[in-house]
Amino acid sequence: MNSNKDVYESPLNSRYASDEMKAVFSPDMKFRTWRRLWIILAETEKELGLNITDGQIEELKAHAEDINYDVAREREKICRHDVMSHVYAYGKQCPNAEAIIHLGATSCYVGDNTDIILMKKGMELIRRSLVSVISKLSEFAEKYRELPTLGFTHFQPAQLTTVGKRACLWIQDLLMDLEQTEFFLEKLRLRGCKGTTGTQASFMELFDNDEEKVKALDRRVAEKLGFEAVFPVSGQTYSRKLDSYCANVLSGIAQSASKFSNDIRLLAHLKEVEEPFEKGQIGSSAMAYKRNPMRSERIAGLSRYIMTAALNPALTASAQWFERTLDDSSNKRIAIPEMFLAADAVLGIYLNVAGGLVVYPKVIEKRIMSELPFMATENIMMDEVKLRGGNRQELHERIRELSMEAAAVVKQEGKENDLIERIAKDPMFKCSEEDIKKTLDPKNYVGRAPGQVTEFIENNVRPVLEKYGDMIIDNVTLSV
Repeated sequence: MNSNKDVYESPLNSRYASDEMKAVFSPDMKFRTWRRLWIILAETEKELGLNITDGQIEELKAHAEDINYDVAREREKICRHDVMSHVYAYGKQCPNAEAIIHLGATSCYVGDNTDIILMKKGMELIRRSLVSVISKLSEFAEKYRELPTLGFTHFQPAQLTTVGKRACLWIQDLLMDLEQTEFFLEKLRLRGCKGTTGTQASFMELFDNDEEKVKALDRRVAEKLGFEAVFPVSGQTYSRKLDSYCANVLSGIAQSASKFSNDIRLLAHLKEVEEPFEKGQIGSSAMAYKRNPMRSERIAGLSRYIMTAALNPALTASAQWFERTLDDSSNKRIAIPEMFLAADAVLGIYLNVAGGLVVYPKVIEKRIMSELPFMATENIMMDEVKLRGGNRQELHERIRELSMEAAAVVKQEGKENDLIERIAKDPMFKCSEEDIKKTLDPKNYVGRAPGQVTEFIENNVRPVLEKYGDMIIDNVTLSV
């Protein structure tokens, strides 16, 4: 047996994902769910009249948790079939019930139904993390709802917004992701008891062609597992489009998180907003002064993995032949769990960053004031026309000329923006420098941004936080 230091281990498992998400896709969760499915199948078949005893069911329940992996592993070397090796291993522990384990079922009864159950558990954890990040960002948005900041389009200076309003853009993306998460969970259905090609022929044989009992078996098994519905039709497998839908939800979350992380990385470069940086944290092995946005970079990197991995389930869904082909199995047992682990990691880091963002108002103000004179020219021009009888067209042309001169000084000489002084000294303008500076309060240029924050939080965010308030977590512990 190899030690745990001389074999490859996925960094998602060893470095990034939470213990809760790793538990969802663990061997124990998978094979205990298989055994739970076998127990529920036997119970329901007994309820519907098959010759299965209470003693057999109790024996199955007694060994539901203590999985004899060694027996299953050795058996699979012989039969080359994972489900049948576990049927064999379970039967060795339950000799009285051995004959009725997996009765009438195909491998996908345990395989597919378990996959759906695990996707549900995983998506519920994702939903909790989403709501928690939304909660943390909403606190940030409200705190900085009125703080003006320079807006950017094309990463070029644009009109002002507020720090809180910008955060609302991040939140809105996550609310869209939450809607898709809720939709996925709401519409999620179990495969149920469909037999080898989805015709339920084996169960029709068991129940002497009693269709009502066969339909009841399908329905009751799903209900006992917490599902309101099953796929109405299937081949041997549930439609692999379900996996693609699931992947698309996770990809959407990754897109939102990556956009946030890119914004934070750019803001860190501008020294306006930074992610949390711990006292002993090292930014660079060579440059001791650096404060690299490594958490946001990790969000971006893992998000990129999720977005590209989402192509796997799409290709798998498109490549299924008739009632089933087996090229899905090896692919999906990697793609789906790894996407969940990566999304879990992304949201955990997102929550950590959102809860510790550091804002530097003085740096923000300095950048605003370096650009605001250009943005204030419209107001200056309007005041000149309205209060002092100026000609709008002539003033516009002169301001254009003065703006080009001031911009050249900033770009070519590295000096401060002196547009206001130039306008005040120009004989075409009747206003004083003091008059002009009165127009330079940044709060005059943010429009409805503060009010939009208040309305957005109240109308769109608060109902979500109230609905899911009991599941919100405050922070996570990052392993690196």
